[in-house]
Amino acid sequence: MPWPRARIRSVLLSLGSVVSLAGCVAQQGNMCTLSAMDSAVSVVWRPADFQGAGGATLRVCVDGSCEERASGDPSEPIGLASVRLPQDIGARKLPVELTVTPADGSRAVTHTAQAQLTVEYPNGPGCDPVAWVASFRADPVKGLVSSEGFSLQGD
Repeated sequence: MPWPRARIRSVLLSLGSVVSLAGCVAQQGNMCTLSAMDSAVSVVWRPADFQGAGGATLRVCVDGSCEERASGDPSEPIGLASVRLPQDIGARKLPVELTVTPADGSRAVTHTAQAQLTVEYPNGPGCDPVAWVASFRADPVKGLVSSEGFSLQGD
């Protein structure tokens, strides 16, 4: 007995959906999202770490370009200063200088380090943009330290 037209149409639609989904899955490896990211050196900190001096101004300089931020309200979880770099800078080492100027008027302290830029693909390998980044944590005693394992809970 032949299949009714409605049943054939249903099977064809189902097969068409499967083929379409398979095509989407096969292409996902090549599909790119649209996240933006700049090449930069970033310094993060916990504002509460700087409250002993009544807060501070943190100035971050990388290869001659600088950004300055107040340490922030101690109740805020994180502070950030980021110095943008040329997007195509590549895997280079750059000098980084952090100057912490306490709000209570005590002496400013300067710390230096070398940033090794590493590549980031925010939209996946093979997708633009390609960003070159490095990050540090500002510690009121140690200066510039690795941001790896940075916790908002304290050390």
